[in-house]
Amino acid sequence: MAAVPDIGSASRARALAEFGAALRLLRVEAGMSLRALAQRIGVSSAYLSRVEHGHDAIPTPDRLTAIASALGLRPALLLELGHQVEPLVARYLDRVPAANALFLEIARRRLTGPQLARVKAFIDAEFPLGAPFGAAPAPRLSALLTPERIVLRLSCAHLEDVIDVAASRLAPPGGAIAASALAQEILRRERESPTALGNGVAVPHAILPGACAAAVLATLVEPLAVPTPGGAPLRLIVVLVSGEGGRAHLELLAQVARLAVHDAADALCAAESPAQLIEQLAQLEAGCG
Repeated sequence: MAAVPDIGSASRARALAEFGAALRLLRVEAGMSLRALAQRIGVSSAYLSRVEHGHDAIPTPDRLTAIASALGLRPALLLELGHQVEPLVARYLDRVPAANALFLEIARRRLTGPQLARVKAFIDAEFPLGAPFGAAPAPRLSALLTPERIVLRLSCAHLEDVIDVAASRLAPPGGAIAASALAQEILRRERESPTALGNGVAVPHAILPGACAAAVLATLVEPLAVPTPGGAPLRLIVVLVSGEGGRAHLELLAQVARLAVHDAADALCAAESPAQLIEQLAQLEAGCG
């Protein structure tokens, strides 16, 4: 009799692999070695390597907060990527029991996603979070996209084809860099450090000094069977160009990683028009912060 696969175990293994891939991407882009980050947060390089390869459990909320601080990111981003938001909420409710009443009122009123986004906008305006190092908030991914930079149901055989199409839409006519040269730079970085993040999402990117942050989002007719952390073929690809590294660049990468965490690829790939996709993405970002 054939053994019944442990679906829960497979799901946990996939989540560990996907979080590890996102953490490694952010660490590499921050220009920090494995050893340097391990020393900053007080763990061994061997442990951190196991986390990045999906062999160890996702770090605790306190440790994720320390990692975020070392990378110059908002802790909420890593807590969300690590599926550790619930422990954070539980600890907050223990410290501030009165917050339970607010959650109860939200549940009683059955607030929808757009309504919760309005509540969050009020909280952000009245009680803003301090940005690390006093930096300005990173732009949202949806704000970098235009209908001309959405490619729906692209048919291609290789990731290089997607990058070529994206580069043609990112390189300005008569600009300092040709589309072909931009594509080669994105491919070079991709070969050095693959950017597949799980759930069929990848974020090839390049840093071009002086360039304005821009993005192209492509959904695919047929997923690309390439090695990915969770084993899912690529079906949604965000190609990013940033003018410089640093926190804003890292936060954009983390925003793309969040699409995998929330299984947003399903909804975005089903979009019937570029405008609908951008609207869905904006709603997701408003709901998640």
